[in-house]
Amino acid sequence: MSTTETDAPLTPAAAELRAVLERIMDAHHAKWGDSDEWDALTDFQRAIGAAGWGAPAWPEAIGGKGLGVIDQLACDAEFARVNAPRRVAVFGVNNVGPTMHAVGTPEQQRHLAAIINGDEFWCQGFSEPDAGSDLGGLRCKADVTDDGFVVNGQKVWTSIGLNATHCMLLARTDPDAPKHKGISALLVPMDTPGLTRRAIKQINGEAEFAELFFDNAFVPRTALLGPLHDGWRVTMATLGFERAGVLSVAGTLVGQVKEMMHSQRLADAPPTLRQKALGTYSQARILEWMGQRALAETTDGPGAVSSLIKLFWSHLAAEYAEVNADVVGIDLIAGLAPDATNQLLTSRSATIAGGTTEVMKNLIGERNLGLPREPR
Repeated sequence: MSTTETDAPLTPAAAELRAVLERIMDAHHAKWGDSDEWDALTDFQRAIGAAGWGAPAWPEAIGGKGLGVIDQLACDAEFARVNAPRRVAVFGVNNVGPTMHAVGTPEQQRHLAAIINGDEFWCQGFSEPDAGSDLGGLRCKADVTDDGFVVNGQKVWTSIGLNATHCMLLARTDPDAPKHKGISALLVPMDTPGLTRRAIKQINGEAEFAELFFDNAFVPRTALLGPLHDGWRVTMATLGFERAGVLSVAGTLVGQVKEMMHSQRLADAPPTLRQKALGTYSQARILEWMGQRALAETTDGPGAVSSLIKLFWSHLAAEYAEVNADVVGIDLIAGLAPDATNQLLTSRSATIAGGTTEVMKNLIGERNLGLPREPR
């Protein structure tokens, strides 16, 4: 386990988490070693959930710790410091759960405890082959019946889609409505008859994404999240929470950059590479500051600053992956640094995840700069 300290003094929340991780990580390594298999990742998720750290940003009333952004960033740095396993409940914690809390029924909100405890893992059925960034163009349809919905269509690039237990699905429930109208959000168990999933193999050999196929899959009326035909508003809330959740990912990235700056490999690197790494570190500290600025937005939910953070993070993630690959050097080519290799291969996807760069620029222009919207 890494013992490198972060630059800033520990917040009380980060100090509490550090003690929890010391215990959890020792037990996790004893059981799983460095495995990143699904069972190992879910076991870690359940361990931090049992310790009360499954969703620290959530309000205390629904099982979280009510942490503000500054504490969240400090705690994310602690996860990075010990090279903790990937938290695979991220979509339930950052996206679906907050949306359920905001617009869900009491019955639907019972899922929140299962998300925190690691008993349910949620994915998002949003993107389609012809509707990614243009989400309003989705074609997956859900015919409304007296007691529920019959879903037909396809979703693609569904993160953790192969292993998720539940899906927040967007489907068109009113085919005659305008483009961004007539869409509904449905909460669908992944073992629903008529729902099948197929792996999408990535450049790094893994299959983190899946295609979902719906063939007359029935879901009951109780699956409707928010008002019927008003899923676009629900979705905008979810995407806002997702982009605010990028704060957590950004905090992890900042921690990784700090770790690189303290590494012996960088200390032994040529001056030009050390200078390049210093530039990356400066950008990481700016990203950290931007996260702290976003604290002012958290009282009323995610705001415009989260789009700036997402855009900044996506570019920094790619730059860090390249600099870190140079720092690791020949070990990366020899296959002796799998983490650095995986970061390099997957870093470009950061410009798509959580909203493409082009979409983020439009949002920033309209909401941050007050520029007029492009006619459509």
